[in-house]
Amino acid sequence: MTYRAIIFDLDGTLLDTLRDLAEATNAALGELGFSPHQQEAYRYFVGDGRDLLAYRALPATARDAKTVNRLVELINREYELRWRQHSFPYPGIPELLDALTAKQLKMAVLSNKAHNFTDEMVKQLLPKWRFSAVYGAGSSAPKKPDPQSTLQISRELGITPSEFVFLGDTDIDMKTATTAGMYPVGALWGFRTAAELKSNGARLLLAHPLELLQLFP
Repeated sequence: MTYRAIIFDLDGTLLDTLRDLAEATNAALGELGFSPHQQEAYRYFVGDGRDLLAYRALPATARDAKTVNRLVELINREYELRWRQHSFPYPGIPELLDALTAKQLKMAVLSNKAHNFTDEMVKQLLPKWRFSAVYGAGSSAPKKPDPQSTLQISRELGITPSEFVFLGDTDIDMKTATTAGMYPVGALWGFRTAAELKSNGARLLLAHPLELLQLFP
């Protein structure tokens, strides 16, 4: 199969953002009088959008809608203050993006992070490279694993879904790619495990970003 385009997840795939997400959420929890979590716990809290991050971070006895909504507001405020502090491209990502650009492949980003953060992070932390589409949560389309945004990117680029590779690090990404008819590739340098990626449809697992180039000879 000849692939002409790639969609990247953002957090855990292009960018290591875990520390800033954890510290922002812990600061917000502390403001409400709740205990913080270890950074590693956030590997399983993130990935499904800010509402579910807040829900998972709260104690089971405090997950009412009012508290969740308040925590989301505080996380957004804290994250705005600190998302640039410890977030950066994973080793090998700059070289991968250079190689894909040289091959004239279309690239896009699709995240369940709020669109304003997604767009700003791509602009500031990945400024060298051109992405044909950058989508985050908050638009009219539902979040991943719903394939609507993925298929919208396909239409915008004028490339059929079967000609796309979808690279991500969670079960949500693999389900999104599979449902959209794209080739699902799992990033083992991200937030989740090989077992999770494989059981949710990953057809290829990568230990290093440059291994992706095997699909684009």
